[in-house]
Amino acid sequence: MEEKRLAPEVEEKETVSRNFIQQEIDKDLAEGVYDHVQTRFPPEPNGYLHIGHAKSILLNYGLAQEYGGKFNLRFDDTNPTKEKTEFVESIIADVKWLGADFEDRLFFASNYFEQMYECAVKLIKKGKAFVCDLSAEEIREYRGDFNNPGKESPYRNRSVEENLALFEGMKNGLYRDGEKVLRAKIDMASPNINMRDPVIYRVAHMEHHNTGDKWCIYPIYDFAHPIEDAIEHITHSICTLEFEDHRPLYDWVVRECEFEQPPRQIEFAKLYLTNVVTGKRYIKKLVEDGIVDGWDDPRLVTIAALRRRGYTPESIKMFVDLVGVSKANSSVDYAMLEYCIREDLKLKKSRMMAVLDPVKLIIDNYPEGQTEELPIPNNTENPDLGDRMVPFSRELYIEREDFMEEPPKKYFRLFPGNEVRLFGAYFVTCTGCEKDSAGNITAVHCTYDPETKSGSGFTGRKVKGTIHWVSAAEAVQAECRLYENIVDEEKGKLNEDGTLNLNPNSLTVVKNCYMEPALGSAEAFDSFQFMRNGYFCVDCKDSTAEHLVFNRIVSLKSSFKINK
Repeated sequence: MEEKRLAPEVEEKETVSRNFIQQEIDKDLAEGVYDHVQTRFPPEPNGYLHIGHAKSILLNYGLAQEYGGKFNLRFDDTNPTKEKTEFVESIIADVKWLGADFEDRLFFASNYFEQMYECAVKLIKKGKAFVCDLSAEEIREYRGDFNNPGKESPYRNRSVEENLALFEGMKNGLYRDGEKVLRAKIDMASPNINMRDPVIYRVAHMEHHNTGDKWCIYPIYDFAHPIEDAIEHITHSICTLEFEDHRPLYDWVVRECEFEQPPRQIEFAKLYLTNVVTGKRYIKKLVEDGIVDGWDDPRLVTIAALRRRGYTPESIKMFVDLVGVSKANSSVDYAMLEYCIREDLKLKKSRMMAVLDPVKLIIDNYPEGQTEELPIPNNTENPDLGDRMVPFSRELYIEREDFMEEPPKKYFRLFPGNEVRLFGAYFVTCTGCEKDSAGNITAVHCTYDPETKSGSGFTGRKVKGTIHWVSAAEAVQAECRLYENIVDEEKGKLNEDGTLNLNPNSLTVVKNCYMEPALGSAEAFDSFQFMRNGYFCVDCKDSTAEHLVFNRIVSLKSSFKINK
């Protein structure tokens, strides 16, 4: 099996560095437990996916790819109270965007409701399930706790015939919601509370997004999930650690329902990011309260939000690979995710000139009315991206912070008498500035040296500062949105009352930014590096040809380092 899966030149390296899931799969294949590998990603369609789900998607898909197997996308839609078609569509888009190709294998748990019902009937006939009339509160009371065994329901020993009739009555709508449930008959003294006669079906008179009003009973997740895996011939059910205590029930269901070659559940640690909001309950409230503009607001870490902000599938895969697969829960700094997007974009994207806080720079000795086209390298670290032509004229826009009348020491930008290079253009010397009646600087004046044109070979003198610029006449106006963590990182994620501790400065909208004209044709999801300002992406929701909107993906620098 190894020879088929791994190229000879990487055999030794790959074997040494294999994670525990790969080792378990290797063992299963070597011992003939399975002759193939099939994995799945089984989301519940009750919200948008987040960065943690990306780890599960890429892990499951990656394992299928590695072993030459298949990968399914399946919706665990067994709870119609919280499920929406909107969530189904968003999840499909997210999985496709991440590059996890499920081909034609898109499934819904609700498509198996008939088979699940038949499995429940089989359990009743085997004496392994019974209809119970206890209320939800009574069931919890009877269950016991970690220190005390549970006690059996007074309805536990109903006859098979009575249970079959009652369960059919549940199916036919004879009972109110909560009036009766179907429970597995396992062991009320089990040290694992999940095995103490768990509920496997409940009455719920409600519309389902996929099956309409066909059913008024719905299976519980712990019963439905293993059956779905078995029906789809999943070999390895890869899930997160909170399901470890549920594994005995998973195994019990597929065994008692008599599935051949049943799937095997293996758990791994969840991906936790520090100071981010992933809980669906919290995000739903943020959306409903209008604090964010949807589940894809770029301040969130839903996959849709990361995509809208400008993250790439490659950067998320790099992040997941760096985090790795383990059995121990841990938290990862958000800065690692930012590191990955910088690494992915830095050699791919053009470095454009955009001025976010503009002040006019007037070159007094440059010919009025003249415009020249200057070649500017698209990416100084990647010559393969070539050059572009950028207009240069007498009046430019520069960043307001690039001029100071009375600068501190080691300030190498524009101040009266100082000379700097305009990136890709000329040396200019500051001669002064104009102010309005309130003392605000409205324009900076300078002169240029025509002998110092970039690319001319001029070597007469050097300057310490280089600043970017945009020609005023040709500049394109745009809006830039600067994002910070939606959570106040210094105070922590939650307040004492359990509410989110929100950062009031999580979004800064900068209007009237000026950009070089090439950016005027940018379309949704196009991304660039704006010199000294960070990486930016065209917003897919609000940007139009008439009103460009750019989201800052990430700033240019971080203290986060990877040891290479």
